[in-house]
Amino acid sequence: MLERERMVREQIERRGITDELVLESMRKVKRHLFVPEDLQASAYADGALPIGHKQTISQPYIVAFMTQAIQPGPDDRVLEIGTGSGYQTAVLAEIVKEVYTVEILQPLAESSGSLLEEMGYKNIIVKHGDGYNGCKEHAPFDVIVVTAAPPMLPEELVSQLKTGGRMIVPVGESYQELYLITKTETGFAKKALLPVAFVPMVRSTDNE
Repeated sequence: MLERERMVREQIERRGITDELVLESMRKVKRHLFVPEDLQASAYADGALPIGHKQTISQPYIVAFMTQAIQPGPDDRVLEIGTGSGYQTAVLAEIVKEVYTVEILQPLAESSGSLLEEMGYKNIIVKHGDGYNGCKEHAPFDVIVVTAAPPMLPEELVSQLKTGGRMIVPVGESYQELYLITKTETGFAKKALLPVAFVPMVRSTDNE
């Protein structure tokens, strides 16, 4: 707990994250459980870490920043694209009503699903599939969080937001910008937040 508290205080609060729900969730979720055993000593350091399969667990500040940006509430239904290790999923699940999370890599979908279940989360549904397709059967969502970078904004995901819903997504290839998308009655509004570096968001055909 001391390392988590220090992480929140020094890496997250000091950089301007003020949402108490986000801060409390970051204090509560044990990040070291979501990284490979040989990297657990670095779990609360200020950086991304490899989790296998050419994927990473995001820097703690970026997880907090993205979570605060979408203003999650206790009644929200959230779609996450890119389950990865399941850390961002758990941070969201501490705050919102339901998280539907889609992971294209079956080994990660299985391992993160098992871990989240072992940790006692009852409000998370993990699905193995192509994130570009979203999760139509449970749409529309209040919030969508995309944790891998598509080259362009995926319109299918925008269509699965409720009017007034928010999506945060890194867009770009070699250079990426983190965008906050707000669904409107006539389309959507797009706001650039900061430059970021995420793994590419791939399609199912890219993995075959």
